[in-house]
Amino acid sequence: MSLHKQPALKEAVLNLPQKEKDKLLVRLIGKDKMLMKQLHFKLLEDQLDLEQRIDSLKERLRELFAEHRAALKNIPMYSNYKQLHLLIRQANGIINEHEKVTKDKLSEIECRMYILNEAFVRYPRLFERSAVHAAIKLQEYVKARIKTAVNKFNTLHEDLQFDLDEDVQQLVGFATAHDLL
Repeated sequence: MSLHKQPALKEAVLNLPQKEKDKLLVRLIGKDKMLMKQLHFKLLEDQLDLEQRIDSLKERLRELFAEHRAALKNIPMYSNYKQLHLLIRQANGIINEHEKVTKDKLSEIECRMYILNEAFVRYPRLFERSAVHAAIKLQEYVKARIKTAVNKFNTLHEDLQFDLDEDVQQLVGFATAHDLL
């Protein structure tokens, strides 16, 4: 139940003594891991920490693709479609967490472009037309990720767009050639 739907409770909480409110706040924060991460970033970290987080995120994504290099082949087979779909979803989950904590749009878009371009470069045959259900699911998922990434890219300031233009052109070029747009 939402607090804004219960104005009496909200008023009562606001009227609590400061010490009691502080205790409640600390208890509530401890129950939400994402909120703890967001507060830690907002209250205790600076620009240098953000740069370290971004470098760490990029390294984690590179390692994720490297880990799957042996198991995932550029051969249009059911298992490869499924494996690549799971890999891209896992990478997007990592990026989602980073974005929720830092609210940094540039690194989010840059990393989303990276995972899509990496998948296209490493596994181009998995994006060719196919009647295999797993291939269709993978391609629909990737279409949605491309649309989201391009839309977010278009909201960036033009100077930032300039920095990412090469990645976007590579992404859009591959997507257009493979009917993913």
